[in-house]
Amino acid sequence: MHDSDQAMPQTTAQIIPQPAIVLIRPQMGENIGAAARAMLNFGLDQMRLVAPRDGWPNGRANAMASGAGRVLEAAQLFDDTPAAIADCNYVFATTARHRDLTKPVMSPARAMIHSRALLAQGHKVALLFGPERAGLENADIARADAIISVPVNPAFGSLNLGQAVLLLSYEWRIERGDVSAEIEAMAKTDFATAIEIEKLGDHYQARLEEAGFFFPETKAEGMKTVLRNMWARLPLTRADVQLLHGVMRQMVRRNERRNERRD
Repeated sequence: MHDSDQAMPQTTAQIIPQPAIVLIRPQMGENIGAAARAMLNFGLDQMRLVAPRDGWPNGRANAMASGAGRVLEAAQLFDDTPAAIADCNYVFATTARHRDLTKPVMSPARAMIHSRALLAQGHKVALLFGPERAGLENADIARADAIISVPVNPAFGSLNLGQAVLLLSYEWRIERGDVSAEIEAMAKTDFATAIEIEKLGDHYQARLEEAGFFFPETKAEGMKTVLRNMWARLPLTRADVQLLHGVMRQMVRRNERRNERRD
């Protein structure tokens, strides 16, 4: 990882809170560079990379960035999606394909209005972009709070990674409208971070596995993904997460005491 404060002088993008652009398993250095250029065009400079296929740093990315190399120099590198969004309170997944996961779906403009409201209240926001070939996997989308859907031509819905980042960066730049009272109220909520949601999911998954809930085995992975999606979809606060941990712990203790009495 690189320290962005050392990599570049303080800019307007750094002074104004902004969403993190998270590229999940990007395949081509050229597309990473194009994404960095698009970001800086519209005042964004917080890039996070998850397991880029060709390793990092990447010379082709620097060549394509064309003046936006400082975004690449400050980019943070992560091994997986949970680590990349661990400090975030609200995560958007970008996808052009229909998914079976039930989540709020927003237009790019609406998503950026929501992002600005959340950021203004001190929350951290991430925008997830998938690899070029097939986009985000369901396991990544399941960890998001909402989906950003771009109204592309249904006969040709494929967007290049750099184009997708450009579109969202543009919407971020032009968003100047007043936030609604509903969004403003939500922004003041002490939302749980992604790592807190992840650990809650781990807790329930482990206990449910012990109870034999994931059956039959052929459907187990799909059931786990649905549960992950449910946790991410709920607008959980930190208090909610603590309560749900307590509920599960109490249920396990009660079951253990009951079994002890039977023995």
